[in-house]
Amino acid sequence: MSYYMIKHLHVTMVVLSALGFALRGWWMVSGNALLTHRMTRTVPHVVDTLLLGSAIVLATMISQYPFQAPWVTAKVLGLVAYILLGTIALKRGRTRVIRVSAWFAAAMVYTWIVSVAFSKNAAGFIPLPH
Repeated sequence: MSYYMIKHLHVTMVVLSALGFALRGWWMVSGNALLTHRMTRTVPHVVDTLLLGSAIVLATMISQYPFQAPWVTAKVLGLVAYILLGTIALKRGRTRVIRVSAWFAAAMVYTWIVSVAFSKNAAGFIPLPH
């Protein structure tokens, strides 16, 4: 497969993952029963598997690997933070305040990961002192 096909798949999965997370966050805040629907629990895993798989293929194609390329390392560490915060937001948060706070924090981490991807800079949109 060509680089551009894989990149297109990856970007599409990034958008679908974010939209799905936003929708599930809204359902969590509003108490919508769709949050526990079988499709709601299944589709994100399919999207995120395609997202991670395409990321691995892209990293291999461009020879940019975690711990070798700082911006890729930053994205991987951000992904871990995003997953942990997302789990707290949608499943493990004990109170609504904790869940909403974790959801907001996960959305900020997601935004930062995208900024790292665009800039190819480990800091992303966070300004570093000179």
